[in-house]
Amino acid sequence: MHYLISYDISNDKRRTKLSTLLDGYGRRVNYSVYECSLTQRELDKLLYEIELKKLLNTKYDSLRFYYIHKNALSKSFELANREEPFEEEEMTL
Repeated sequence: MHYLISYDISNDKRRTKLSTLLDGYGRRVNYSVYECSLTQRELDKLLYEIELKKLLNTKYDSLRFYYIHKNALSKSFELANREEPFEEEEMTL
C-alpha cells in the first residue's frame, strides 16, 4: 500500500525524531512529506512506534496518512528532475 505522509510538529525534538523514524520507512520528498510503500504490518509497526515514543501531541501537532491507490500512481507526477513518485526500487525496505 502506498501512502503520502505529512506532518506539522510544533516541537523541534519530536519533529526530528519523527523524521528520523520516517526515514526508515520511506523517502522524503519535501521537508515534512514522505512517500512510503508499507504493508499493513509495517504501517501498524510505524503507528505503534509513534505512540510508544510519544512523537505526537494531538493538541498541537498534525500527522496525516494519505492512502494512494495503485491505480492513481500512474497519474502521479512531479515537475522536477527526480525519480518518479513511489519509485519501487527506492521504496523497498
